[in-house]
Amino acid sequence: MVQNFVEELKWRGMLAQITPGTEEFLMKNVVSAYLGTDPTADSLHIGHLCGIMMLRHLQNCGHKPYLLVGGATGMIGDPSGKSQERNLLDADTLYHNQEAIKKQVSKFLDFDGDGAVKAVMVNNYDWMKDFSFLDFAREVGKHITVNYMMAKDSVQKRLNGEARDGLSFTEFTYQLLQGYDFLYLYKNYGVRLQLGGNDQWGNMTTGIELIRRTLGSENEAFCLTCPLITKADGKKFGKTESGNVWLDPARTTPYAFYQFWLNVTDADAERYIKIFTDLDKETINALTEEHHKDPGRRILQHRLAEEVTTMVHSKEALDMAIAASNILFGKATKEQLSSLDEATFNDVFKDVPHYEVSKDALGTKAVDLFCREGWQIFPSKSEMRKMVKGNGVSLNKEKVTDAERIITSDDLVDGKFLLVQRGKKNYFLITVK
Repeated sequence: MVQNFVEELKWRGMLAQITPGTEEFLMKNVVSAYLGTDPTADSLHIGHLCGIMMLRHLQNCGHKPYLLVGGATGMIGDPSGKSQERNLLDADTLYHNQEAIKKQVSKFLDFDGDGAVKAVMVNNYDWMKDFSFLDFAREVGKHITVNYMMAKDSVQKRLNGEARDGLSFTEFTYQLLQGYDFLYLYKNYGVRLQLGGNDQWGNMTTGIELIRRTLGSENEAFCLTCPLITKADGKKFGKTESGNVWLDPARTTPYAFYQFWLNVTDADAERYIKIFTDLDKETINALTEEHHKDPGRRILQHRLAEEVTTMVHSKEALDMAIAASNILFGKATKEQLSSLDEATFNDVFKDVPHYEVSKDALGTKAVDLFCREGWQIFPSKSEMRKMVKGNGVSLNKEKVTDAERIITSDDLVDGKFLLVQRGKKNYFLITVK
């Protein structure tokens, strides 16, 4: 029994455009639907998550999801909101990226079941690599007029000066290539619905038009898009000062990933918890109501960060992210500090004052090392001694009881770090090289 996929997207704020008859078709049939993504990197970032969550909700509602990796289209670029063409990737790189993406998406979709809704990954490079230009012009190009292609918003924006170099022929043909993907999947896999972001609407409807003109107007095909996810202030979602927030823990640590969601605004948390989690309407409404009673507790942000971090990484990664957060903002031990990998350690303390010394500095008294000229850890040696007596100084989360104690290699965290804490909130990181 299928559930109402369109209604699910509506209340979650994940529906932008939809072709007539789509909801009715989905309620009467188990529908195969696809969403495309480009393998231009070996990791997705959170900008891709809305589309992946659409596929997840689709599968949960009793339909069959296809993830199309654009091995062919990813080579040439897409005029929809992009200012430059993409670089050509070699076959080995494309394959590596595809496998890495499948591994990530496997946390959201069931690729292993044997039922009618098992997820499938396809790559358009497989059906495009031997398709000659002459064959493409004859079998595809003749069905869609230039007038039709020119009318698309994505093309018009490029022609009207959004890009300095105009629109290349390669990019102009992108909508035909994407349209052919829909036609190919329609004929060979029985795919009837294409999902995507609303910046893809023009390319997606070209697919419907190509299906009708190639196979006959009685052939039904549908499109459905999600809105472009932005922050409450209208700025682009998913970017930080250091760049994209990636799903790959080697690119964005689970701690930094968790912190991204934890630090969103109240308005964004209310929207994002619907879009990026599986929580049902009643649970989200209850959380929102509780949040409004006491916004300072940031209930929505904490639950959002927990849900998304667990889904993308694991419960263990979430626990580590929370433990890492507590090191800065709560009580922690030297053992917990030592348990952090170097990438997470650097993420946790990236904003604290940072100093470097050579290994020759080991064997020095704490008061001499921490009160070096030019450093801002303590105003003076006498001030440090005074704070040590008042239990106001810690090294690696342990109280310093003697300002004259000798700092040795045994004090180093991960063989290279000294974390000095003055008072409750002032941290200083010393790297020993």
